[in-house]
Amino acid sequence: MKLRNIKAIALCSVMAVFSVLGTGCSGTRTVANTNDVTQPAETVSGEDTPTGEPESASGTETSTEPETQPETKEKRVHVVAAGDNLIHYSVYKNAEALAGGHGYDFKPMYENMRYIVENADVAILNQETIISQSNEVRGANGGALLFNSPAEVADAVIDLGFDVFTMANNHLLDCGTQGLEESIKFWNMKAETNDITVLGAYLSEEDANRIRIREVNGVKIAFLAYAENINGFEQQLNGSPLRVILNYEEDVIERQIKEARQQADVVIVSAHWGAEDTNVVRDDVKVLAQKMVNWGADVILGCHPHTAQTMEWLTREDGSKGFVFYSMGNFICAQTDNFNVVGEIPDFDIVFDETTKEVKLEDIGVIPDIIHYESPSFANMKLYPYSKYTPELAAAHGLPTAVPRGTYTTFGWDVINQIIDAAIPKEFQKLDK
Repeated sequence: MKLRNIKAIALCSVMAVFSVLGTGCSGTRTVANTNDVTQPAETVSGEDTPTGEPESASGTETSTEPETQPETKEKRVHVVAAGDNLIHYSVYKNAEALAGGHGYDFKPMYENMRYIVENADVAILNQETIISQSNEVRGANGGALLFNSPAEVADAVIDLGFDVFTMANNHLLDCGTQGLEESIKFWNMKAETNDITVLGAYLSEEDANRIRIREVNGVKIAFLAYAENINGFEQQLNGSPLRVILNYEEDVIERQIKEARQQADVVIVSAHWGAEDTNVVRDDVKVLAQKMVNWGADVILGCHPHTAQTMEWLTREDGSKGFVFYSMGNFICAQTDNFNVVGEIPDFDIVFDETTKEVKLEDIGVIPDIIHYESPSFANMKLYPYSKYTPELAAAHGLPTAVPRGTYTTFGWDVINQIIDAAIPKEFQKLDK
């Protein structure tokens, strides 16, 4: 049974507690430019010494070297992320039309998001569908929830500027183990020819235990990804070398997060979890999120519910904090309920103190994004950040008349704002970016 409480849209309130950790440096003399290294005090020998230090019995001057502490060195990384890149039939048919019958061209659909993705130091995307080139392209055709996307999808999102791609999701076995193996090898090939990181599905146990780390602006960031289920097809992996780590394997997740904590400065976890089509966060998801933060995760990026959900700080026993975005919703899709076409783009800074090894998260928020299409046949599909969308575009949205018809089909500027207010606490809304 799918939980839906968005029709009677209720604001999810979250108490967010911000802890600003300050570090200081001391020295006898510090120049005005804080990027310069702290200098020791100058000492002058002889009777003109201004400090009036006593001389030793032998008549020679005794000087004491002042104690200095190294200056704090903070490194900053700007991060954005996006939810489910869900390539439905009507999504790839739009790309086919844009290509004029010669393959698929997804790039125009994503173009409005380029400035957000490219301005990030690291950008993370959940690739919800496999790419198996020996299998038929499909995207829930005829209602069967099986997906396999054209290779041009990868070209488009890499071109857009995404650096990290997570694959851990419930559609990994939509084309069986052979399709999954092909998809892993396809993305591994893309990683070899582009500066990208891919994780979440692996060719072997050994590969699954290799922590993916990117060094960005001098900060080592570890990426991990886990899935709640594989739509009941998990048994297909029995006897296969292929590896997907599932959420119930908490011993593995704990070990990997702790290993990542030792190998990197920052740990980001992609978690595929929760109930679909609701902005209500399940209790077991909250419990697992707290465990991940306790184990050492700094940021958790939630996927799978296909609708935006709330976010919050989580506190460890030592008082330090991590942050969880429970669900980013969809990045692109052709779904027909109003809450499915309003997603989240997490947008925040990682600040790493090279001296104390402390990690701070600053300027945390969410840029809402809208998946736009028009009738008939989901035409003119494009993504828009909230700041670029308009009431006129909302009035022209094809969702109210789309076929197959959704359950929550009222749409307009007011509905968009109600969905945002129900899922994203005011203090985290970035509506003008």
